[in-house]
Amino acid sequence: MTFFPHPDPDVLAVRTGIHLKADHSRIFARLFVPGQEDFGANQSRTSAVLDRILSLPEEEVARALNDVVLRFSDRHDDLDLWLESHAHRVANRLDSPTYFSDNRWKLIGAYFTHEFSVEGAALTNPSVVAHPDQTGVAEGSLRFVMSVRGIGEGHRSSIGFRTGLIDEYGNVSIDSPGRDLDVGLHSEGCLRNIAFLGLLETFGDLGENARYVLQHLDGLFTRSDLEEQLNRLMHDQETYRNVDATAHHFRSIADRAYSVSFSVDSQLSERVLWPHSMAEWRGMEDARFVDFVDPDMGRIFFATYTAFDGVDIGQQLLSTRDFLQFEITPVSGQAARGKGLAIFPRKVGGRFAALSRADRETNSVSFSHQLEYWDNSLEIQLPTRHWEVVQLGNCGSPIETAAGWLVLTHAVGPMRTYCISAMLLDLDDPARVIGTLDTPLLVPSEFERDGYVPNVVYSCGALRHQHLLLLPFGIADQSIGVAVANLDDLLDRLVSK
Repeated sequence: MTFFPHPDPDVLAVRTGIHLKADHSRIFARLFVPGQEDFGANQSRTSAVLDRILSLPEEEVARALNDVVLRFSDRHDDLDLWLESHAHRVANRLDSPTYFSDNRWKLIGAYFTHEFSVEGAALTNPSVVAHPDQTGVAEGSLRFVMSVRGIGEGHRSSIGFRTGLIDEYGNVSIDSPGRDLDVGLHSEGCLRNIAFLGLLETFGDLGENARYVLQHLDGLFTRSDLEEQLNRLMHDQETYRNVDATAHHFRSIADRAYSVSFSVDSQLSERVLWPHSMAEWRGMEDARFVDFVDPDMGRIFFATYTAFDGVDIGQQLLSTRDFLQFEITPVSGQAARGKGLAIFPRKVGGRFAALSRADRETNSVSFSHQLEYWDNSLEIQLPTRHWEVVQLGNCGSPIETAAGWLVLTHAVGPMRTYCISAMLLDLDDPARVIGTLDTPLLVPSEFERDGYVPNVVYSCGALRHQHLLLLPFGIADQSIGVAVANLDDLLDRLVSK
């Protein structure tokens, strides 16, 4: 698509014609536990399935494994690795010592393996930042990283990536994604004292027990440090009440902090941030990436996303410098409740700043000295116009311009129709609104109305490139479109209001 001024002066954002759809063939092998896929079941059927596998004649084992290899080896370069790994995951159910043929061992792994299509249901709700590596990019162009929300079986969401280019004229291209998905290696993360404070408040457990534990821990500590203090509390439970509940709360919070490492041999578009902690087990939703720069911290990419466990939601913070190593930690505080926390790309007045929608319907701004804890927020925009009466929210982190902080917003109106609009905030005082659009920037076109959730256009983040605004957006929670706007025209419209 080539960007030219649109003949209609009221049209500020022009669709490029790019339309990214879910690719059902993007799969990886993961552990399958019979019975856990059944809602309402409180026990797995692992032992019963193992007994039936062990009763199979050796000839039938060989035929079954051969069939697995014939049908799946071309879909997974590391099939044997997955079969071995998943067989070991259930090996504790077996009587020991027990001898199995190599075929039977691999077949056990096959029965406890299944394929998961990360985009089996939808691909939607993107955000975009400049790629950390601009090597070989032509002058006037910019390579970008687009985060995407892949939705698979059971509505389980994960965070994936695409890469692409935009040039000075608004031509946008998206690279074809790699085929060999990499879900990374997970390890324990560093625990932060401040993150526990807000979540313990939410649990109603920031009393004597919790303070006893926290006062013996540094600002940053390890899981073993935590367990040492919890053991001290448990041993002294005669003088404390409800120590089991406190220990459970601490451990559930600690589980939400972890690291993910990806292979340097994988393409960025092959890397998938897959749910790891129980708090996000049903999904990692709507990552809002921001390219953050600070004199002390340097350049680092942050993203907030919504963790969903099937019942409750919470905010998580991830950080990376290279999209190879990711650190993930929980976020808490009153301003971080609900969905839609979006971090500013730099500190404002010496503090971190973020857009918030803690009350689930208005846009507000929050300030903090800690990225993991956001307390009070200042309301800056109420849903008053007909196309935003149901609720407002942000469409990602603010974009800094000479005129002010450009904030893309979303709004919900009649028939639960989502649209995208914009407002401008003062650079030094983001709680002051300079201007808002009187009409939406994007509304669902006739070709964008149908999908998983009809009548929705939604974005988790846009990108400035010279005089252009690159705006990827989700369509009906089903697919992704890309629009480009002239930044100067948009700012003129905002400033003049």
